[in-house]
Amino acid sequence: MGAQKVDYISSLDFAVLRFYNEARQQEWDQGEVISLEYLGNAIAGETGEACNVIKKIVRNRAGLKGSGASIKDLANELADIIIYADLIARKENIDLGAAIREKFNATSDKLKLKTRLP
Repeated sequence: MGAQKVDYISSLDFAVLRFYNEARQQEWDQGEVISLEYLGNAIAGETGEACNVIKKIVRNRAGLKGSGASIKDLANELADIIIYADLIARKENIDLGAAIREKFNATSDKLKLKTRLP
């Protein structure tokens, strides 16, 4: 299965996320008291929630009894993870888009794959 083209007009840019994430963070955490440790625990919690949703989706697909979850629930948890990742990157002055590009391309090099992020 090949990579699909992305509709760049409707996709979210990391710079846009950072702009609005920073504005909301300044509104919410006016004294900048939220620590790196707090954000690390928050992203870990959101990752755990995403894993729990995945478990429920898989269980439902297998026809087993138990509480359910939807793809929308999973999308919400994944969004929380990305938002917290950007807040952590913001706190440490990391360009998340550049870091992702560098890591993606390094992994492609390591695996001797042609696909690269521009």
